[in-house]
Amino acid sequence: MGPHVLIVGADKGGVGKTTVSRTLRDYFHAHGISVRAFDTEAPNGVFKRFHWDVEVVDLTQSDDQMKVFDKLREAQVTLIDIRATLLSTTLATLSEIGFLDGVKEGRLRISVVHVIGSSQASFDEIDATAKAVEGATHHVLLNHTNGTKFAGLPASAKDAIVIPQLNTMANDTIDRLGVGFEAYIADKSQSEVLQGYARAWLKKVYAAYDKVALNAL
Repeated sequence: MGPHVLIVGADKGGVGKTTVSRTLRDYFHAHGISVRAFDTEAPNGVFKRFHWDVEVVDLTQSDDQMKVFDKLREAQVTLIDIRATLLSTTLATLSEIGFLDGVKEGRLRISVVHVIGSSQASFDEIDATAKAVEGATHHVLLNHTNGTKFAGLPASAKDAIVIPQLNTMANDTIDRLGVGFEAYIADKSQSEVLQGYARAWLKKVYAAYDKVALNAL
């Protein structure tokens, strides 16, 4: 199998896409898998605030599309944090430039981690997104990190990746510091209690990713 393009997104905002991207960036590093990471919240970025090696791009522009997709073989995984409202457009672009055909031909792997919210509008995105990926792998993800409750989930979400809630103080501290989760856990100057919460939470997150073989090459 060729390089793996991993897209994290949703058309609805406020569902915690960047938190998921941050865990995935750490997940691949923890598995010794090389990763190129991109933030599409141009021009300033949100994902980049936590990881210096993340590059901010505007995927509506051809120059930045080339920057991301012309160099896939520079790393085993290309991780893209898609800003709100841009997921459908990005999938349409991948279809237009033939990348989804590459999946069918076995030249590369594309996975879409579709982070949904707790509203009906977010649930309604699931089927439309699944149809748009045309052979790529579509994972629905329920992000409980900030205590979001999901009720009335449709059948299309029954096999979703589930991210548990993180201790509020640990989450707020890591966000305030603007560091990665693994970096926070490794920082000996931080609270051992909060690091313990973060470590236990991240272990559960990684297990959820292992279950759907996101680390398979």
